[in-house]
Amino acid sequence: MRYRAPASDALLIAELDAFTAILHRPSGITHLLVSPAPEILAILAGEALSIEALLERLGDDYELADADIASLAARVDELVEAGLLSAA
Repeated sequence: MRYRAPASDALLIAELDAFTAILHRPSGITHLLVSPAPEILAILAGEALSIEALLERLGDDYELADADIASLAARVDELVEAGLLSAA
């Protein structure tokens, strides 16, 4: 399965200290996210990726000392449930 973020014009993003506020314009819902959710959305904004490819990209872009596929899959599932990612 591959995951993709909405088009950039569908999200309004504001950094708020440790939080990132994201207004999902199609639903009108504002989400408060903490790392790694904003980073996941940023990577998936450009292309659809599998969990394995996403973990590799996160590892390339950020220092991930304790990254594991199960934890990432749980975060991605939460973002899909919130409507901020779609699965294909």
